[in-house]
Amino acid sequence: MMNLSLLNFTTTTFTTRSLSIFTSSLSSLSLLPKRKPFFSPRPFFSLSSRSLSVASAMDNAGGIPTKETPSSVDAATQEEYSSLSKLLQEFTDIPTIDKAWTFKSDDDDASHAMFVIGQPSLLSNKKRKSVLSSHILRKSNDSVSFQWAPFPIEMTGVTTMVPSPSGLKLLVIRNPEGDGPTHFEIWGPSSVKKEFSIPRTIHGSVYSDGWFEGISWNSDETSIAYVAEEPDSPKPTFNVFGYKKDGNSDKDCGSWKGQGDWEEDWGETYASKKQPALFVMDIHSGEVLAVTGVERELSVGQVAWAPPVEGRHYLVFIGWPSNNRKLGIKYCYNRPCALYAVNAPSFESGAGINRNAAEDSVAVNLTPSISSAFFPRFSPDGKFLVFLSAKSSVDSGAHSATDSLHKIEWPSNGKVGPSSKIVDVVPVVMCPEEGSFPGLYCSKFLPKPFLSDGETMVLSSYWGSAPAIITVNVSSGQVSRISPNNSNSSWDVLDLDSDNIIAVCSSPVSIPEIKYGSLVGKISGDAKWNWLDVLCPTTKCSDKCLSLLASLQFDILKIPVKDIVENLTKGASKPFEAIYVSSKSSDPKLLDPLIVILHGGPHTVSLSSFSKSHAFLSSLGFSLLIVNYRGSLGFGEEALQSLPGKVGSQDVNDVLAAIDHAIDKGLADPSKIAVLGGSHGGFLTTHLIGQAPEKFVAAAARNPVCNLALMVGTSDIPDWCYFEAYGIEGKSMYTEAPSDEQLALLYSKSPIYHISKVKTPTLFLLGAKDLRVPVSNGIQYARALKEKGVENKVIVFPNDVHGIDRPQSDFESFLNIGLWFKKYCK
Repeated sequence: MMNLSLLNFTTTTFTTRSLSIFTSSLSSLSLLPKRKPFFSPRPFFSLSSRSLSVASAMDNAGGIPTKETPSSVDAATQEEYSSLSKLLQEFTDIPTIDKAWTFKSDDDDASHAMFVIGQPSLLSNKKRKSVLSSHILRKSNDSVSFQWAPFPIEMTGVTTMVPSPSGLKLLVIRNPEGDGPTHFEIWGPSSVKKEFSIPRTIHGSVYSDGWFEGISWNSDETSIAYVAEEPDSPKPTFNVFGYKKDGNSDKDCGSWKGQGDWEEDWGETYASKKQPALFVMDIHSGEVLAVTGVERELSVGQVAWAPPVEGRHYLVFIGWPSNNRKLGIKYCYNRPCALYAVNAPSFESGAGINRNAAEDSVAVNLTPSISSAFFPRFSPDGKFLVFLSAKSSVDSGAHSATDSLHKIEWPSNGKVGPSSKIVDVVPVVMCPEEGSFPGLYCSKFLPKPFLSDGETMVLSSYWGSAPAIITVNVSSGQVSRISPNNSNSSWDVLDLDSDNIIAVCSSPVSIPEIKYGSLVGKISGDAKWNWLDVLCPTTKCSDKCLSLLASLQFDILKIPVKDIVENLTKGASKPFEAIYVSSKSSDPKLLDPLIVILHGGPHTVSLSSFSKSHAFLSSLGFSLLIVNYRGSLGFGEEALQSLPGKVGSQDVNDVLAAIDHAIDKGLADPSKIAVLGGSHGGFLTTHLIGQAPEKFVAAAARNPVCNLALMVGTSDIPDWCYFEAYGIEGKSMYTEAPSDEQLALLYSKSPIYHISKVKTPTLFLLGAKDLRVPVSNGIQYARALKEKGVENKVIVFPNDVHGIDRPQSDFESFLNIGLWFKKYCK
């Protein structure tokens, strides 16, 4: 069922070329599901001897709310729960703008665009994706007009879609939910032109996760290179007589398949990803060839066609070696990787043979002298290859750190080999000066990031707590911030429209909006950009949400460091930041209760962007203090590297310093402070209620790290425990068999070490399928609190992983957080 907020569009009269060439195609991608009657979720309750326990907001079968309401729950509690759930649903319904593509038009002053819109569906418990098309008209008075399609088109069953370089074809991939084949569709301007089903005997699901993902059209749009799961290894077959020597895959009621050898996967969220491999498809015949010459010890991803030179066709890809163990890779940039090139298969004469097989049959490591290389992008003229590196992360052991940008020349004779010279374009920034460029922190690259001069890239990068859009000249290395300098909002580039930029901007008190950046004058390091507001249907949300957001304000606070010691680096001595969200109430004496919010990682960052869950909590009458303690991304490498070895002390002291700063500034009432965090933020939450037990009236922790000594033997990233506890020397100390001395130190760094002092009522929200911080960590801590008589409540989501981000689980999670804090922060 389409969400009603997306249907309330202001339609526009269109010209014959006013829509994208794909609009008619997209309308046929899938029929919208039949409408079902909509039910507001009405959870049921059960009471324990110590706390109110709330069951699922809707059952998993079909989202139909239960009718059970125990009479022991008073009417006031039911009314509050109902009111909060309705408000949270209104925030949940706000759509997000996730991706965009632009296409050239016959008119030089016009272009077409497609936007991927995200919106959770609580009833189906899935993340709904739809496509919204627009015609972009650039006017002579430096203004721009977006003419939107009247409705978005839902991408039902679509895993991913990738337009061809010309914009005349569209690849649509549908991965199966079970053991069925993967479907490939090639769309033209009005219909499906080709459709192929690839059985699992050739490969498994196509990777579309944004990290391993690599789907690339060749220059003449006849072939597609992509990454998919290698075919399953043969399983042994047994029957009543024992092992069946000639077992096959045919169904036989008298036999069964064994499990075979266990194989490592890539950990959290990648439990089904074991061996990614490269494939090429001929879009005319549907023939698929596996790319040869890549050692199985390499897990591959991010494949891209290289520009053809001298009749040679290469694929460039990222390779992660996995000789010993595949450690978790989600959010972990400290896994060594390199750029490789391999000869692309040829479909000449209908035969799957490799061109130049004799000399090019083995993949070549292009970047052996650097420990990390990913996100490969060729310059428009094909003369050089640009890539991002997380060498600071790999070399130190931090799961994420400051990035650097590099380039290598692409051989003009078509013969690839290890690059003799890797040029540093943007080096790692150790200690940025106040207000200056803090270093690169990029979680993605545009498929085509270059402006028309062929050497200026447009990127999004964290700039302290406020993400910014920057340009980088790959010849001079000059970096320029082109999103407004005076903005504390979050800016993110979606795509380039010639030498113009389509971006999205939001803040903690404003929903995402599309911005159009027009270049003023010629491309240069000090060029000016004119940012125009774009009226978009996705900016519409309920009047209630808009009214509540309009009553809020935010600021980014500078928090002085308190625990400055003699050997502290300059970068680690500088103030860190906290985002403060509050009511616009003019009476300073009417202070709302404060929720201190702590990000995970620890080497990530809380951004000044719109968050539905944070907006919901703000709208309940809470102020928010969102702390980016030292060790966060976006503040230079010295500040980041100051934390490892000091977790549980430096980060705890930073949070306490931020709270004291807010109290001293008259922004918080010290008697009404709660704390909320997930993962490492949960580590800090449980540390804080143990180390500062009088400070907090309530706490909530999502999949918290509570016992490092337990986690090190159960997590997909045991090396993280060593690095954060010991510092950089922990990288070399990591072992699968920790000593009793090591376990003792890990335990002493853990929140559970301080549990005897805890008295704060605490809510735990745990994902049963969490591989990063297994559910046993939170359960052990909660049981220990119960043993002490400390009030707590545990909600376990049986089908959720570390993020607890399935729509129903996320909804129920923050609904309970809101109720918990309202109960104790009076």
